[in-house]
Amino acid sequence: MSPIAYAIPIFMASIVLEYFLARRRAGDIYDTADAITSLNFGVLSQIAGAFFFIINFGIYSLLWEHGRFFTLSTEDWWVWVFALLFYDFCYYWAHRAGHEVNLLWAAHQVHHSSEYYNLTTALRQTATGAFTSWPFYLVMALSGIPPLVFGVVALIDLLYQYWVHTTLVPKLGVLDRILVTPSNHRVHHGQNDYCIDRNYGGIFIFWDRLFGSFAEERDDEPVVYGIRSPLASFNPIWGNLNVYRDIWRKSQSAAGLARALAVWFEPPAGRGGKPAPLDPAFERHQSVASPASRRYALLQYALLVIPATHFIAYARVLELADRLGYALILVLWIWGVSRVLDDRRHHRGFELLRVSATALLLISSTDWFGLALALEWRLMFAALLLGSLTLLAQRPQRPQRPAIHADKA
Repeated sequence: MSPIAYAIPIFMASIVLEYFLARRRAGDIYDTADAITSLNFGVLSQIAGAFFFIINFGIYSLLWEHGRFFTLSTEDWWVWVFALLFYDFCYYWAHRAGHEVNLLWAAHQVHHSSEYYNLTTALRQTATGAFTSWPFYLVMALSGIPPLVFGVVALIDLLYQYWVHTTLVPKLGVLDRILVTPSNHRVHHGQNDYCIDRNYGGIFIFWDRLFGSFAEERDDEPVVYGIRSPLASFNPIWGNLNVYRDIWRKSQSAAGLARALAVWFEPPAGRGGKPAPLDPAFERHQSVASPASRRYALLQYALLVIPATHFIAYARVLELADRLGYALILVLWIWGVSRVLDDRRHHRGFELLRVSATALLLISSTDWFGLALALEWRLMFAALLLGSLTLLAQRPQRPQRPAIHADKA
């Protein structure tokens, strides 16, 4: 069972808590459409991870088995401490490369695409990062750190980074000089000039101080979150692919093969370039969906959490055909919700078909991808799915035209 599945209830509870605290203390740090999209990015990332986890952990294990220079024991406490420091060091360079190399930025920019900063932002993760990050950690395998230790410290490093995605925690004094704290990481997510390409550490901030990439949060300049080439969409599938598309087009227009290949490995701003200036009139992207449609999207995500958690927990033990089928149901679910939030053409018809098909499949399946459910539970869940369509059926009221009086005709 994937350990991430155990953390999902904690994630959801803490997000709800932060939302209500923020309403009393910090004002407008949440947007329904943006938060749902961040959470859908997270589900999509975990779906991809269920198929490609072998790229990272499998290659690491193979290299450790046949290529390590030393043999370290899992029973020595210092090995675990050393491995955590070593992993965070490798993470720093993987993260930094993700900002400085176009191909790697195409995967990593997902995490920066939200224009809000809250705990849902932590879950806005890439679905393509497994293809780009794994080489940075192979030195740990060569050094003899066992796969078990590697897996545990990687999970610790990942889970630690969740709590720093909040505006509710102020500066923490001396801790800000040692650890990655909310203050330090707020800088990392900013598009202010002083924030660009700063504070890459996972757990420890002293890597940034050592390698010249540290910046302290400024009290006199509020952080503007997001990226300077905004996604302007609530579609996480497009959010994962749009920068690859842009790089591909740029490489196609390059003069010669060498230059076309170089485009993929140059900085995102181009050779010797600088990021586009921050728009002084910058405004966050807002959903044009009606309030009822946004409530529908929120309810759909609440329902999605249940099968998504089941998939994340058990996907790796499912047969490939079942895993693919289950993933398709979830991806269409995510895509349908994004179409609602973007108010795409024919989104109501698509959702009617998708929700009806999902409900029918649920009712007719006594075994839901390895999970035996009583008919009563299946009927209840199907009823909730179908009942949610009533929100989508509510058409927004159009403003009435002013009456034309006879004396003005």
